[in-house]
Amino acid sequence: MEDFREAWRESRPPKLLDRMRQHLRVQRYSSRTEEAYCMWVKRYVRFHHLKHPSLMGTAEVNAFLTDLAVNQKVSASTQNQALAALLFLYRTILEKELGNLGDVVRAHRQKRLPVVLTREEVKKVLLGMPDNRRLIAEVLYGSGLRLMEGIRLRVQDIDFAANQIIVREGKGGKDRMTMLPMTLKTRLQMHLATVRRIHENDLRDGFGAVMLPDALDRKLPNAAKEWKWQWAFPQERRWVDARTGQEGRHHMDASLLQKAVKMAVDKSGVNKRASCHTFRHSFATHLLEAGYDIRTVQELLGHSDVRTTMIYVHVLNRGGLGVKSPVDDL
Repeated sequence: MEDFREAWRESRPPKLLDRMRQHLRVQRYSSRTEEAYCMWVKRYVRFHHLKHPSLMGTAEVNAFLTDLAVNQKVSASTQNQALAALLFLYRTILEKELGNLGDVVRAHRQKRLPVVLTREEVKKVLLGMPDNRRLIAEVLYGSGLRLMEGIRLRVQDIDFAANQIIVREGKGGKDRMTMLPMTLKTRLQMHLATVRRIHENDLRDGFGAVMLPDALDRKLPNAAKEWKWQWAFPQERRWVDARTGQEGRHHMDASLLQKAVKMAVDKSGVNKRASCHTFRHSFATHLLEAGYDIRTVQELLGHSDVRTTMIYVHVLNRGGLGVKSPVDDL
């Protein structure tokens, strides 16, 4: 009887979300995008009382997106992400083209300036962080990295000889190069020496393999245990991969750094809504303050359009766009 049940389970076609995850991975979407898209499909189905998406269409999508804007009051970017998830579902998974979505009530896109810390505020926050979290935060600020770009750095991505950091598959799947702060070189080298000792101990214990991008684990079967492929900021304890059952050491959990930054901001007395991404905003603004060309800053940040980088011109530490108030002449 058990054999029959197992055979029946294996013969069933994969569930909708399983198919969606498979297609997202084949098209090399990030794990965060995969998680977000599946979440939006679940919310869409629950909104329509568990009706299967194949039985719904344009009208139901319009109703869901409108509810997000009108009743849930989500931001424009959140509504757009939900739309992208549903378009992927219908076009790629269900192979069904949606009709006119022009009746959707669009969420209002507010123009907000990024939160930027002064150099003194950055220093206060960094000094308030625990030693095992401060270095990665300094890398985010010193190199202008996004949170996951910093956490996913591998040993070979830090080029001490050329004084640069290589970001692999950043936002949009793009690679880029940015600076390696000179003041962090010695501490990074000492940190990696400690990480290497941990890796060597893992190897002696029969572990030491990491997840590799794409199909490299098949092309290079021994690469997963090579030093150059190890995470620069690994987690403190080994974990078990739910997909393969193998035990190894993953990179640091992003939430640990986020919590450490929040606590440091609160302790510093900085009255700004600062987060890990604020370090990237501050990096760009401080470079522009120092007189560096905006095209250079654009390249370091990995922006496709210089107009994205231009936002930092409006938050330079000059107050009122550099205009002197007439009250100062009284």
